[in-house]
Amino acid sequence: MSRASDRAYAEIRGLILSGDAPPGAQLKEEQLAEICGVSRTPVRDALRRLEAELYVVRSDSKRAFVAEWSSEDLSEMFTLRSMLEGHAAARAARRFTAEGMTALRVCNARIEQAVLSDEQDIADFLEHNREFHRLIVETAQSKYLESSLAMLVEQPIVRRTAMHYGPDQLVQSVREHQELIQAFTERDPDWARAVMTAHIRRAFHAFAKTAARVGDESSIG
Repeated sequence: MSRASDRAYAEIRGLILSGDAPPGAQLKEEQLAEICGVSRTPVRDALRRLEAELYVVRSDSKRAFVAEWSSEDLSEMFTLRSMLEGHAAARAARRFTAEGMTALRVCNARIEQAVLSDEQDIADFLEHNREFHRLIVETAQSKYLESSLAMLVEQPIVRRTAMHYGPDQLVQSVREHQELIQAFTERDPDWARAVMTAHIRRAFHAFAKTAARVGDESSIG
């Protein structure tokens, strides 16, 4: 894969993850080539890669669109994520070093700072929440697990969920992270798996309620 293709991939994926290219939006090669500063060939390569990763879908006329997900798709994504991240937490519980635990605590302290400030900083919450989960998956030391989780299109979902979290839900996320840290400190894989699974399932129900509310709002306006 060329550097131009890699750059186009990163740029287009970033547009999707940020929500600047929302679900259902058409992805036009000419416009994307201009945005990415490359020719259309690397854009085509990038779109094929994103299609394989389920970020992009093709219509019958072969036009590319940002993938949309049905309620069943979303339920399956969260179910798979809870299984995989639960397993990652269980593996990580026996593998965290003192240095790794320090990094995890620092990360959660930054999440807590973001959610307890006078004006909650959702961008900071998202950045450090992503890092918190990345540290756990990295510590699990399973390339197959890491690869499988990377295939789940969850970041736009995480972002949309967090944007509609109430203050209490954000604080609850911090508390669940703190309990995960306790489980890792005790090197208890069953405890870590249970907390992570519950953490992801709670996120699913928060997202489902958000999706229903947004759907109601869009139907009004």
